[in-house]
Amino acid sequence: MKILRSILFLLLFFPLTKTVGQQKNYSIHTVAFYNFENLFDTINNPDTNDDEWTPKGAQHWTSKKYHQKLQNLSRVLFEIGSSENTNSPTFIGCSEIENRGVLEDLLKESKLINIDYGIIHFDSPDKRGIDVALLYQKKYFRPTSYTNIPLYVYKDQVKLKEKTKNESVEKTDDDEEINLQNNRVFTRDQLLVTGFLEGEEINIIVNHWPSRSGGEKKTSPFREAAGALNRKIIDSLQRINPNAKVITLGDLNDGPSNDSVKKALGAKAKKEEVSVLGIYNPFEEMAKKGLGTIAFRDSWDIFDQIMVSQSLIRNDFSSFQYWKAGIYNKPFLIQTSGQYKGYPKRHSATEIGFSDHFPVYIYLIKEVK
Repeated sequence: MKILRSILFLLLFFPLTKTVGQQKNYSIHTVAFYNFENLFDTINNPDTNDDEWTPKGAQHWTSKKYHQKLQNLSRVLFEIGSSENTNSPTFIGCSEIENRGVLEDLLKESKLINIDYGIIHFDSPDKRGIDVALLYQKKYFRPTSYTNIPLYVYKDQVKLKEKTKNESVEKTDDDEEINLQNNRVFTRDQLLVTGFLEGEEINIIVNHWPSRSGGEKKTSPFREAAGALNRKIIDSLQRINPNAKVITLGDLNDGPSNDSVKKALGAKAKKEEVSVLGIYNPFEEMAKKGLGTIAFRDSWDIFDQIMVSQSLIRNDFSSFQYWKAGIYNKPFLIQTSGQYKGYPKRHSATEIGFSDHFPVYIYLIKEVK
């Protein structure tokens, strides 16, 4: 059944003197992204570096722990965006998944099994075996094409920028492996999905850009290359259709003000700054206010972002348009004690948490007459 919400736009877009008779009905869809942080099954894959996430590995990753992780994630996915939309997200971009099988297991959880999500996933060259994917509600979205677009970056690129004297070197789980023959850094592909949302064409790009392991400045060229590839994909869509509606989302391992986002991709913080064919990033203003999706040494940043093309911010609600964005950081997702109090509640030796990232979301709305 089509989900319709009556949204009181009088309080948002019109003077308070307008009458109740001017209320309008809108179709609303939530678009979310969540880094699942090490969603591995318990089976050792000889082709990837997943030994840590097996019963005999460093994490002692048992079936019981795995299913608790699935249950935790399903709760989050079910609830993202619920402050404005009673329906669970229509789209969920996800990263740090080992394979399609873990997503199939996730969608069997009681909170998600009746929603009927579809899965679009490709194995990436990442040597830990972690990939990106898109989940979508089949009753609303019909995919027509999808492809994985590889990111080619090489170790020699890090010579372009050296680590600054006072820069802390971040060690993460997300270390890329290097091909010793040609120095290629193995990282995730960018996933492009095109299809129809209630009959309207939408393009979604799911990202997980190279990590900062080894230092932010030193590895910045890798993420700048990812931003440039993202821009190239968007350009190709807009050459076919200048009015193409594009949503690019993911864990960028950079904040909204970093060069990979601001220069390579060309995202803007304010709608009025976005030119035709440009990109709007609603998360930049949030970052300036001190909000975050991930913390490192008590410093917050928004690595998880959802950006939209100018065609989605025209405020012509006869077709789907961006409405607003948010970070889903409910209390149950937050560590309440210890050294990491206030951080996202991740997996530890004593507790199966959620993720070291908070999920993010935007709403798309269209007037229904």
